[in-house]
Amino acid sequence: MSYSKEDLIKYRLERADETLVEAKLLAENEHWNTVANRLYYACYYVMIALFVKYDFSASTHSGVKTMLGQHFIKTEILPLEIGKLYNDLFNKRQEGDYQDFQKFDKEIIEPLIKQSENFIETVKKLITN
Repeated sequence: MSYSKEDLIKYRLERADETLVEAKLLAENEHWNTVANRLYYACYYVMIALFVKYDFSASTHSGVKTMLGQHFIKTEILPLEIGKLYNDLFNKRQEGDYQDFQKFDKEIIEPLIKQSENFIETVKKLITN
């Protein structure tokens, strides 16, 4: 089955929204490492939707990070804070998922929820314009 570009963008945006909801539910139970994971993936999904719109493709998570910087941050299409947050979430997801004895706490992760919401809304605006 073949999907249109618009279908894929819509699907990725829905995944971003659903994953953000998951992060908030996990935060209520103080599962901070998993919250970091879900926040990263929520932002990742919205980035993939943006890449679909502009016909960009990245085959790795590092590739997404690089292309975000190259095509959207350096060109000032998106603000520098977006790039910094994405890099921070990328690193925290890596640490929380793969580094032994890494245990994030509320003070570190909770502020990232609102920042991730803003990230997603900012990128959505770019997609819909």
